[in-house]
Amino acid sequence: MKVKVLNLESNKEVGDVSLDSAIYGQELRVDILHRVIQWQRDKARAGTHKTKGISDISGTTRKPYKQKGTGSARQGSLRSPQFRGGAVIFGPVVRDHGYSMPKKIRTMALKVALSTKFAEKKIVVLEDLNIKSPKTKDLNKKLNNIGVNSVLIIGLDADKDINFARAYRNIKKIDALPAQAINVYDIMSHEHLILTRETIDVLNERLS
Repeated sequence: MKVKVLNLESNKEVGDVSLDSAIYGQELRVDILHRVIQWQRDKARAGTHKTKGISDISGTTRKPYKQKGTGSARQGSLRSPQFRGGAVIFGPVVRDHGYSMPKKIRTMALKVALSTKFAEKKIVVLEDLNIKSPKTKDLNKKLNNIGVNSVLIIGLDADKDINFARAYRNIKKIDALPAQAINVYDIMSHEHLILTRETIDVLNERLS
């Protein structure tokens, strides 16, 4: 499974690279993708939603009126949910929505996501992310030249690829991550996927 390697600065082919079929040749598993993406989104939830329970409501604990003889239903507290300003019963509380996901499932989902992009011919391999100009306009033109619009770029080293890191931030639908941060949700959220030679080596070591 060979893919041509492009130089971003010159937009010329500078060779090719072999992709491991065990990583980029998996069959589509929508169930696995859905399972891991749902796990990622649940982990990202803040979980800060909360309503006041009866112990959180300020006010007296005194019985509002006597038990019998008023013609009204018996009541024990003005903090009860049936009164205005009262508690909410079984309302949401602050909690962590995250849960554990087996490493094998996470690894499989990442392979399926990469395989999906490869099958759709939406993977572009670059020699590196070195560009001469830090201007957004120049980078946008280079990306248009290689035919990508909505794209996730994997392999960004902010300390080394300084010009690229400055240029891509103002371009809509363009995101860049270091190789270690690759994830299923971001891959499937973009139309194209850009990898560097170095990223492919990192993924081979991680997923093989």
